[in-house]
Amino acid sequence: MSYLYFPGCSLKGTGRAYEESLLAVFRALGIPLAELADWNCCGATAYMSIDERQAFALAARNLALAEAQGASDNGAIQLIAPCSACYLVLLKAQRHLMTDTAFRQEMSGVLPGNMGDPGQIRIRHPLDVLVHDVGLQEIARHVRQPLRGLKVASYYGCQIVRPFALFDRPHDPSTMDDLVRTLGAEPVDWPLKTHCCGGSLTGTMPEVGLRLNYLLLREAQRRGADLIITVCPLCQFNLEAYQDFIRRRYPDLAPMPVLFFTQLIGMAMGLPPRELGLQRLLIPVEGRMAALSKEGAHARA
Repeated sequence: MSYLYFPGCSLKGTGRAYEESLLAVFRALGIPLAELADWNCCGATAYMSIDERQAFALAARNLALAEAQGASDNGAIQLIAPCSACYLVLLKAQRHLMTDTAFRQEMSGVLPGNMGDPGQIRIRHPLDVLVHDVGLQEIARHVRQPLRGLKVASYYGCQIVRPFALFDRPHDPSTMDDLVRTLGAEPVDWPLKTHCCGGSLTGTMPEVGLRLNYLLLREAQRRGADLIITVCPLCQFNLEAYQDFIRRRYPDLAPMPVLFFTQLIGMAMGLPPRELGLQRLLIPVEGRMAALSKEGAHARA
């Protein structure tokens, strides 16, 4: 199966480690990704509240490009969007194109391609692709360094399973937990897995945003997690980059590594750390992994 890849702005900037690890993992699994040529910013979710029509048009251009560039598999063009905001906005724009005939006709006159059937584009999250297309058994075959003894809190955030619950349950998703088990690690029972991290509130209303992040980090710590994995570049940034600020207000919080789920997969596959962007982490994970290796060696002795 062939996939088009829409990176979005974050994966070329603050979420660069996400792109690096995603491409490394897909390459190791033999899954070709073709980056969507001439893509533009999706507008993210905030633009919808400013000018909904222009926001839909901005996202619709990427769908038109996908229609023009994509190869159809069983009647569908597969478009991967790793960023949670991009994933959600593209799905919203697709639904709008499919239900508003006048808008679709207007867009057909100004966008590349003819936007004849927006429904032929299947917008996918890489978590969905890895678990349901590649499969957990195939991923297990590529595990070279099982992450035994590692306790992982899987954080989905609030955008990839709501309102479009296309591949997991909206309130109690389990896809990442299944993946964590496949990698040899232990998923922790963490009821805040879909609670909001505050999004841009960390920069606009820090008292609110930092508090929301603290609650997530504290609960992961209380549940015994060694690290958190996430699917969203903004969630990863919020949960990792603000920990120093959060600890000034809440000194009970210990440093908690926050990784992209693709970095964890790559670690279990034994891929080189720099290919996974692990050097970009503000809270390193190597020390914890070394400690687990020593614990395992003592247990085997």
